[in-house]
Amino acid sequence: MNLTESIVPKSDQLNADDLIAGPVTVTIVEVRKGTPEQPVSVFTEEFGNGRPYKPSKSMRRVLVTAWGAETDAYAGRKLTLFRNPKIKFGGEEVGGIQISHMSHIGDTLSVKLTVARGKRAPHEVLPIDTPPPAALKDESGRDWLTELADAAKIDQAAVGALGVEAKAAHADPVVVNLISKTWYELAPKTQGESA
Repeated sequence: MNLTESIVPKSDQLNADDLIAGPVTVTIVEVRKGTPEQPVSVFTEEFGNGRPYKPSKSMRRVLVTAWGAETDAYAGRKLTLFRNPKIKFGGEEVGGIQISHMSHIGDTLSVKLTVARGKRAPHEVLPIDTPPPAALKDESGRDWLTELADAAKIDQAAVGALGVEAKAAHADPVVVNLISKTWYELAPKTQGESA
């Protein structure tokens, strides 16, 4: 049994908690003007009219850098969204939605984003069709991608548990993006087997 649907938050927008089970690739249908607090609403095929993605200011900067400021061209383009548990609000790590992959970019995109007052760090976005690397080891020498692939042959729970562990082991957001993408690609392959 897959518990993904049972943990979806009741909300009028896409939330970081929607992505606990792993990243989601969405296709943009339309971008509309929002409220002063959340000025942009991105409507997608996957979440429909009721649950738009409302990107943070940092992720709006990524969108503008990658695709330009005019949103008329965004329809039909794709984003991979993931939950970054390190995102802070009010000084606490609460998690937030970030973009890991985009269509319509030729190469890896690096955008310097504010991560704390007076501190900026690069946020890398990969082209949507970028394959994961052959190996991704941490300081301990564990090869997370191979372990995730092996877990996929066992069941959904094993992939999920190992994905959470792998993401927690890495502080580098680029590495977390790669682990998330691999986890997302592997997990659906086992859903039918574990039901």
